[in-house]
Amino acid sequence: MTRIRRVVVACLLLLAAMPGSAQQAQPAPAKPQWQQIPAAPLPPFHPQEPKRIQLKNGMVIFLQEDHELPLIDGTMRIRGGSVDTPASKAGIMSIYGEAWRTGGTKARTGDQLDDFLEARAAKVETGGGVDSTNVGFSCLKADLDDVFAVFLDVLQDPEFREEKIDLAKDQVATEISRRNDSIGGIAGRESTKLAYGPQNPYARQAEYSTIAAISRRDLLDFHKKYVQPNNIILGIVGDFDAKAMEAKLRKAFEGWARGPAYKKTPAEYKGAKPGVFFVAKEDVNQSAIRMVYPVEVTRRSPDYYPIEVMNEVLGGGFASRLVTNVRSKAGLGYAVGGGLSVPFDHPGVFRLSLGTKSQTTVEGVQALKKEMTNLVKEPATEEELQRAKDDILNAFIFNFDSKSKVMRERMAYEYYGYPADFLEQYRAGIEKVTAADVARVAQKYLHPEQVAVLVVGNSKEFDKPLTSLGAVTPIDITIPPPPGEEGAPPLSAAAMAGAMTPAPAAAASNAEGKALIAKVVEAMGGAAKLETVKAFHQHATMTMQSPQGPTQLEYDSIVMPPDHSRTTMQTPMGEITMVLGPDVAIMQSGDSMQEMSHVQQENVSHQNKRDLINVARHANDPKYIFVADGSEKIGEVEARILEIYADGARARWFLDPQTGRVLRSAFERNTPTGPVHTVVDYSDWRAVNGLMLPFKRTFTEGGKEGGTAEIKEMVINPPVDPKLFEKPAPAAPK
Repeated sequence: MTRIRRVVVACLLLLAAMPGSAQQAQPAPAKPQWQQIPAAPLPPFHPQEPKRIQLKNGMVIFLQEDHELPLIDGTMRIRGGSVDTPASKAGIMSIYGEAWRTGGTKARTGDQLDDFLEARAAKVETGGGVDSTNVGFSCLKADLDDVFAVFLDVLQDPEFREEKIDLAKDQVATEISRRNDSIGGIAGRESTKLAYGPQNPYARQAEYSTIAAISRRDLLDFHKKYVQPNNIILGIVGDFDAKAMEAKLRKAFEGWARGPAYKKTPAEYKGAKPGVFFVAKEDVNQSAIRMVYPVEVTRRSPDYYPIEVMNEVLGGGFASRLVTNVRSKAGLGYAVGGGLSVPFDHPGVFRLSLGTKSQTTVEGVQALKKEMTNLVKEPATEEELQRAKDDILNAFIFNFDSKSKVMRERMAYEYYGYPADFLEQYRAGIEKVTAADVARVAQKYLHPEQVAVLVVGNSKEFDKPLTSLGAVTPIDITIPPPPGEEGAPPLSAAAMAGAMTPAPAAAASNAEGKALIAKVVEAMGGAAKLETVKAFHQHATMTMQSPQGPTQLEYDSIVMPPDHSRTTMQTPMGEITMVLGPDVAIMQSGDSMQEMSHVQQENVSHQNKRDLINVARHANDPKYIFVADGSEKIGEVEARILEIYADGARARWFLDPQTGRVLRSAFERNTPTGPVHTVVDYSDWRAVNGLMLPFKRTFTEGGKEGGTAEIKEMVINPPVDPKLFEKPAPAAPK
């Protein structure tokens, strides 16, 4: 039996070694069914070219017929943008682009234009950008003549009315005040500064001071200089006859004389040196990471198409190396991606981004660098190459699946001086890219040793100190205060017209000032009664006046003078809560919580210090100074003026010398656009727990009616839960 077994085993071994044996005959594992579906070749891509017309004055016009719907859209791109404006007026293009349309024309105000266009379901819009400005229209075919007349009026005769400029400034200033709310926004902004330099027009940001420096004359001068026919490219697409439209446009524009030739202002590119940069944001439990450095490359480069494929392999989609290795396998980020941007006419930026929890911050930085290095050492495989090219080309057509999209792209090529068929060249260029091309551009452009690493987050929760990555340079993102605040340039005389002139705080109270504040204390109930006030709770209704009409708000506030307050407001947009204390300054709306801006914190703090109860309680506090400063008529009363310096806050009180009641308070309140002179008139005095307090307040701001606040309920020394003034725990990242 043993001999038989040996023979059988030997036969089996011999059989296995023979060609055509059962082992070798086994078929290869079948591909998944979805991989067996044959992919049809992409059809030829030959988009319909718009008709190009150039007038004698230099204006270029593109016409693209599209009869699918009875609509006509026009877009005008004009050379000249923020690259051509000084850094001292950063933000001017936002103001210009907004006030150009809302400011109306010499014939009609912006509000009148709104009514005219809304009645026709049409629009005329303007905008300002980095290297160009634009104005466009959209309307039904039947309304073309009416809407085109408005379009021409806005283009050639804008009025830039002051009130609309002020409104545009307010909007930009609000954006400034909120620019540090999001770590992603901070990371994007500050990393661009690291790449290009903070004063580069593609990176610089508006500040309160630069917005304040912009005048109506600046907008008019910019318009006159750049809105010239030889600086304009106009594209019209829609339901029209090209021949008739050409005649209409020639009639409208051929008589417009050519202006000075546009010459783009040269920009300085001065990025940061390689290193680690950090922005502290202690109210978050996650980090925003960016790695950047500038690269001298544009779309004119023969490397453009290989770079596009390299970007797709590295960080362009869900099959990219960054997503596969950093997000899916390592679990280090919920958002990751990046690559090398290749603009039309200025240097690009290599940028990788990662959003990760605080506890994996340093590990995340190391993972990004590793993927950069690996793509150089381990070039894209043929499978990665083909998948990247397929992803690019399959998505490409959806970017240009309408005649309007094709026309806008064609206008861009005209603007930057690219060949008319550049769009068609793109597909052919991508198809020709080889694995060797991707390896070559990776070697050429990926340099981990050159990156500036930016981290925005809470260093107390990091897995390791950032110094483990190298020397760390902190970045201060404090928003500079508006002009006129401490540490900022003073307001001009014109800006201060009608406002209380600021002056240094007096060194000490004068005798008459002390006598006046003593009279106020007695009128309110006496020092002993005021001393018992540790907190007060009030519920009030506020009616705010605005150009759109009155808005009513309900608010509930608890104040523990001088540095604790919690106010909840019921607004048309929902509930808003503001909490201020020695260690907290937050604003919460729904599920969103953010730190108060510098301006908001100061306003709430100074409001608490200026409060009648708080000032009266500190009548003998050396930090509070009282100076009598003449008289002024308030109604029928010759009111005595008392300057109040309340531990950093300031107000001017107007007192009834007979009763000792405060009739009026005047002070400067800071807003996103700068200080505003605010006046509050007090009335409807009532007794509350032995104290006499005003239950109605009427206020004006900047000489304009602001509204009223009427107290519905006032409680002195209510029970107060200390947790009301604690900072809520941040919500977990979604």
